[in-house]
Amino acid sequence: MKQEKLSPETVAENLHKMEGWVLSDDGLSIWKAFRFKSFVEAFGFMSESALAAEKFGHHPEWFNVYNKVDVTLTTHDSQGLTELDFKLAARMDRAAVGRMPDHMK
Repeated sequence: MKQEKLSPETVAENLHKMEGWVLSDDGLSIWKAFRFKSFVEAFGFMSESALAAEKFGHHPEWFNVYNKVDVTLTTHDSQGLTELDFKLAARMDRAAVGRMPDHMK
């Protein structure tokens, strides 16, 4: 089922509630850089996030090098941001808890 694209006002409201997520210049995606204690912590985060993504049927664009995972979320078939993007972002934030260095929390 196609998701409804969120209004810029709703996107701004949702972003205000989230820490570290940034709106792209074109307003069509959100992005966050996660930094973990180790490769194992990054991989654990990606595994947990992948299970949530599969459950939602909504998959991230991500890039991983050692302890770094950069994530971009958008809903391609809606050509912008939907509730699914913010739902997955929240799950990813929860998956990151306890895996990041203390100074990154």
